[in-house]
Amino acid sequence: MSKPKIRNMEEFAAHSGVSRPTASKYFDDPQSVRPSTREKIERALETCDYRPNIFAINQNRKLTKNIGIVVPYLADPFFAEIARRIETLVIEAGFRPILLSSHGDPALEVGNLDSLRSIKPAGVLLAPLGRASDRRAIEAFCKSVPTVNFDANIEGVGEAFIGHDNAQATKIMLEYLTRSGEPPVFFEMRTPPNPNANKRRNAYIEGMEQMGLTPHIIQAAGEGWDLEEIGYQEGLRVISAGRLATNTVFCSNDRLAIGFLAAAYELRVSVGRGPDCSLRVAGHDNHPFSRYTCPTLTTVSHNYSAIATTSVETILSLIESGEQGSARETRLFNGELIMRASA
Repeated sequence: MSKPKIRNMEEFAAHSGVSRPTASKYFDDPQSVRPSTREKIERALETCDYRPNIFAINQNRKLTKNIGIVVPYLADPFFAEIARRIETLVIEAGFRPILLSSHGDPALEVGNLDSLRSIKPAGVLLAPLGRASDRRAIEAFCKSVPTVNFDANIEGVGEAFIGHDNAQATKIMLEYLTRSGEPPVFFEMRTPPNPNANKRRNAYIEGMEQMGLTPHIIQAAGEGWDLEEIGYQEGLRVISAGRLATNTVFCSNDRLAIGFLAAAYELRVSVGRGPDCSLRVAGHDNHPFSRYTCPTLTTVSHNYSAIATTSVETILSLIESGEQGSARETRLFNGELIMRASA
């Protein structure tokens, strides 16, 4: 026999023989009701076709258990990795993560925030597009919902920013590459989608000048998030044209570096540290695929664990206090040099 269809919480409460508030309390936290009541409700669930609308339940609470997580481009394994860590921590804290991707589209980023606002989240962890973001719309959202920015910063927006120290990380790679061989040229996109790229370029220029060296910057044509393709096509062009001022290339991020490595391979240019190699290539981010390139990619790693943990701890603290902070908090974590075969 098919199970009876239950349409709402009132019908389920009547079916299970408990009051509606008790049924609602069970679905919020099964451990909050007496064992005998919990057993009665769970027996009823086995005999009927009912699951509560969690979003509808949350709409009726002053403080929901939803925490939004918005990333700029979930197809990028970098953001998938840090979002996975944040989701796990949010769940462990007893909240429900709602993960949304803006897919590089400013309008979709605003749409994601509007969708979150409609379900009254307890707080939001936002990795904004940055340069392309609709600042006014994000500011308005952050005034109504506790928000912590991570990875990319929009100055003055949200209660806090938790991220990677791009200047420190860039300079430790620059120092290593210069000490172990020729100083690098800096390979970046002319119009990068992520604001961290500008911080890295500025740190490269400053670091080179501090060492008494001349900065050499190569800007790749192309826009958007197809970074490997841009690195590959522009790598083919600059290597073939002999535009590299030194035999060392420091790419603004690992995805560009992955494309650049593919271009070098196609042109039969040996990459690495051996005596038979004519080119060294390094990146930035410790992208999840960087350890599997050929050769494996030398890079600078984010402190994924610290950024994810601190972001979640910060939003939970804001939720618990129920108050906006008197001053916007900024926490940056140092990068770690990862030496592999490519440089």
